[in-house]
Amino acid sequence: MPASVLSCPRILVAGLGGGSGKTIVSLGLARAYCGQGISVQTFKKGPDYIDAKWLALASNSITINLDPFLLPADVLHNLFWTKARGSDLALIEGNRGLYDGKDVVGSCSSAELAKVLRCPVVVVADCTKVTRTMAAIIMGLCAFDPEVDIRGVILNRTAGCRHQDILRQSIEKYTDVRVLGILPKLAVNPIPERHMGLISDAEFLADPIRDIASFVREHTDLEACLRIAQSAPSLTGHLSPVYPAPESGERARVGVARDAALWFYYQENLDALQHAGAELVEFSLLDDREVPEVDALYMGGGFPETLAQGLSSNAGMRQSIREHVRCGLPVYAECGGLMYLSQELQYDGSAYAMAGVFPLTTKVFKKPQGHGYICSRVQSANPFYPVGFVLTGHEFHYSHCTDADRVSSFVFSLDRGQGMKKGWDGVLVRNCLAGYTHIHALGIPVWATNFVSAARIYQHHRGVRRPCPDIRLEKSA
Repeated sequence: MPASVLSCPRILVAGLGGGSGKTIVSLGLARAYCGQGISVQTFKKGPDYIDAKWLALASNSITINLDPFLLPADVLHNLFWTKARGSDLALIEGNRGLYDGKDVVGSCSSAELAKVLRCPVVVVADCTKVTRTMAAIIMGLCAFDPEVDIRGVILNRTAGCRHQDILRQSIEKYTDVRVLGILPKLAVNPIPERHMGLISDAEFLADPIRDIASFVREHTDLEACLRIAQSAPSLTGHLSPVYPAPESGERARVGVARDAALWFYYQENLDALQHAGAELVEFSLLDDREVPEVDALYMGGGFPETLAQGLSSNAGMRQSIREHVRCGLPVYAECGGLMYLSQELQYDGSAYAMAGVFPLTTKVFKKPQGHGYICSRVQSANPFYPVGFVLTGHEFHYSHCTDADRVSSFVFSLDRGQGMKKGWDGVLVRNCLAGYTHIHALGIPVWATNFVSAARIYQHHRGVRRPCPDIRLEKSA
């Protein structure tokens, strides 16, 4: 099979660290270019749901997450080029600092991603209380790894004309990096943050991205940024289908709990389920009174704590979920889903009754209880992974199971990560598996296949009106 020419204008927006302003710049650039009739495909480096959702709104595209830890290199490369080709601009928002990775050599950093994709980099720098030193910082970034193609800098949170002049003159005198924009300090953050990053778009009545785009457009050289993106080199390589051919046979109905409480889903996870033979049925834990007629449930993460009153008040749905689990319905739940399936959720001094599938209490704290990548091994038989299977994922939760010691057997033993209890994650009741681990389906292809297989087993038993047994996979080879 001959190699294909892979070509697309592309740029990676990086920062000096978290909170530098790269999300505001990325949102502004994406919306501003869309306003010029330029088709923008947005990407988010790292396991981030919230920034990805905002980028999707800014670009009118489904934002794709690129994570070198969760995805093998060939899968990541194939995913990027499959989604980027055909667009006028691929805009990647990095995460944390440019060179920050999971270890001392910067594995999985934004810089490493830029090198893999041969992508020019624009750095967003917070210039609060710094002038000439910024030139030294930019010089250091360039010298640190000459293979990283740093082509420009956007100066953020500048104080005034004198501050801006010294910054620009210093950088232009001591470096070859072009100043592409100088953003004044905003009096109010257009998208405030809280304990898991930016606030959800669902909590805004107006569209703040319009004003962000105007702000970035006014203070940034959009044409220069686009020219940098257009200078990215063409590559050659082989592209293959992102997903295997769809499974034949009757489709299983998989319910997806999706509303303002739970909405953390990778689009690739949903697509993988469909390609494995699922028909997705969305429903709301807040508004619907019972589980729809489905053969399995997928419950992602989100902010159940901020909507705990509404979730608790919907007693019909809580009872329906509990009864379906008792009847053997396969359920896969991540983080927020675990919180909902527990007995009680404690938040801000109040306690709220949840579905009660697991006799556990989750309590939300002011500081993260788990944040970062997870590497685990499957220890207990379940419907979704064979025993012995090695699982990679990530976690980001402010809640903690206060009575996890009551769990006699966890599904995952952790080599890396916090989970529900130091070194352990994942609880199982009948065919319902829940934990703090988020997975990416393209990094774990067996997940969607096994998920739909379990749903079809339940579908068969439901069709003949027999109770569904506990579904347990054989050990991995």
